[in-house]
Amino acid sequence: MLDLVPITEVPNAPDFVGGLINVRGYVVPLADLRVMFGMKRPEPDQDTRIVVMEVDMDGEPTIAGILADKVHDVTEIEAASIEEAPKVGMRWRPEFIEGIGKRNGGFIIIPDLNRIMQCEISPEEEEGPS
Repeated sequence: MLDLVPITEVPNAPDFVGGLINVRGYVVPLADLRVMFGMKRPEPDQDTRIVVMEVDMDGEPTIAGILADKVHDVTEIEAASIEEAPKVGMRWRPEFIEGIGKRNGGFIIIPDLNRIMQCEISPEEEEGPS
């Protein structure tokens, strides 16, 4: 977990690629999940964080980051508490959702970070011009 750090934009990268960041001397790609899920990108503020994780990219473990509006807690969720995401009435791209976790009477959307980090185009680019 990192506070917001300087982000280097990548020319001609898909919209959801937030850029590159420096994490302990390593160049780390940064994804913006809001853009990936077709949501509006807010201005970063004092609550904005970067979540750094290891994902599988082309069979290789790779360090990557995602922008987070706010982080409330870091926790583990038991596999038995994870259900498939509903396909009806939701405005997200189900192929990018690993499941819905239940914890303390609430729900936690669990993104499929490996699939997200391997995606090459954003939802807007996929739909094409209107």
